[in-house]
Amino acid sequence: MTDWTSLTYVVVDVEGNGRQPPDLVELAVVPIYGGVIGESASWLVKPDRPITHFARKIHGITNDDVTDAPTFDDVKADVLDALNAHGLRADGLIAHNAHVDVGVLQRKLGDWECPEIFDTLTLARRLVPDADSYKLGALVDAFKLAEGLPDGLAPHRAIYDTLVTARLFVRLATRQDTRPLTLEELRDKPGGVKDDTPSLF
Repeated sequence: MTDWTSLTYVVVDVEGNGRQPPDLVELAVVPIYGGVIGESASWLVKPDRPITHFARKIHGITNDDVTDAPTFDDVKADVLDALNAHGLRADGLIAHNAHVDVGVLQRKLGDWECPEIFDTLTLARRLVPDADSYKLGALVDAFKLAEGLPDGLAPHRAIYDTLVTARLFVRLATRQDTRPLTLEELRDKPGGVKDDTPSLF
């Protein structure tokens, strides 16, 4: 059995512009090395099309906020470096409701090869079957995952969501009521759980 901490992970969160297909306006990446959460990196990006009112109500990022922001092409190299765990090669990508974030990244990065995906939404549904809700905010409250975060961070902003998702993954993988899970147990997906959570983009 393989210890889950043997892999290097990158945790990702994308905040979108509210369009279909969604384009990103903010992105954050945080690595997990040896089971320890590293330093986050984030980018505010000017999207190809304006941010909708619906999206602004969720994350609070306005079109004025991104008027002078770089385009994605301007930060693409730095984003790829972060997604590759700064040269260490990420074995796994972690996100909550991951298909949304991965879909945006695949559209923006073209031939980027996404590593193995660990979706904390799917993991939480399987490992915490009695939770009242599997929304990220509800799980953050249930496990007190926001305690000790730097001042000024807020839900639905990329750095906050990435950090609490990283903490959620570590919490799920090191269950305090039993024992640390093996990598094989994290990968086990009996029944093919269907993701029916709507996208907030």
